[in-house]
Formats: sequence, C-alpha cells, structure tokens
Amino acid sequence: MTFVDVALLRWPLEEDRRLALAARGALRLLLVDADMPAPEASDCLEDWIRLPASQDDIDARCRVLATRSMVHNSEAPGLDPDGVLRVGAGWVSLPPLEARLMSALLDRFGAVVSRDNLSRTGWPTGAPGRNALDVHMLRLRRRIAPLGLAIRTVRSRGYLLEAGELQMVQPA
Repeated sequence: MTFVDVALLRWPLEEDRRLALAARGALRLLLVDADMPAPEASDCLEDWIRLPASQDDIDARCRVLATRSMVHNSEAPGLDPDGVLRVGAGWVSLPPLEARLMSALLDRFGAVVSRDNLSRTGWPTGAPGRNALDVHMLRLRRRIAPLGLAIRTVRSRGYLLEAGELQMVQPA
C-alpha cells in the first residue's frame, strides 16, 4: 500500500507553514473559514476547501491531490529483468508470467493491447485456456494498484495500462 500524506492547514493562520511545505513540494489542503476569501493556489499540489466541510469532502480533495501529485511527479513505469515493476519510489515484484504481460502493456503504455497479443506474449506456446488471460490480468491489476497504475478493459479489443489513482491508507 502507498501512503499519501496531505498536510491540512488552516488558512490564512498557517501561511508560514504553507510556504515551507510548498518549498518542499508537499501536498497541501487549505481549510478556509466561511468568512475568508478564497486563497490563490500556489501550484497544482495545493487545493482548498471551505469550512465547515464533511470528512468525505476532505477525503475526496485529498484523493484529487494525490492524483495530481502522481501526474506532476510522474515517472514512466519500468520493468527490470528480474520482474520488478517500478514507479517513482514504489515497486512490486511480479511473477514471470505477469512480468511478460506487463512488458507488453508497458510497450504501449496508454494504448490498447489486444487480447491476442497479450496471450502470445504470456504463453508463446499457447494459452492453457480461454479464461487464463482474464485471471492473470485480475491478479496483475491487484498487484499494481498500490503503485497508482490501472489496467482497463477495452471491450472487444483488449487491455490498456494507464496511470490510475494512488491507494490512500490512513495511518493507524
């Protein structure tokens, strides 16, 4: 799982802290009192919400910031010869079959890869059954989700690998 830290700041009371966090490139959500004017966002790693706000609304803004951060700090995913998929500082080890499937998806990152192409890549001598690809794609989806990657099904065409949403985990 990936931890995404978003600093919650009372604005304008914590302006000094806001500036310090911005200098470090930290994610910031400004909590604005009802009687205060809207702040000017200093960069894409900052957002604001007017109080009172529900926890669901605050969580939604934090998820948006996490997604922006991923795009802002995006590094192309890479797969090493040992089957380790890396995205930024995150990584996951893939079994050999899933590494072959991921390699085909990475070669066409953001574009559709046909089921036939994936089947030939995963099983050069022939897939063991009709549902084998679907089962392994499901497993692969689950493994890569914490890295902020998603595999989408494109009906009647194949699969597409793209940047998804980082999974946020609340510290215990």
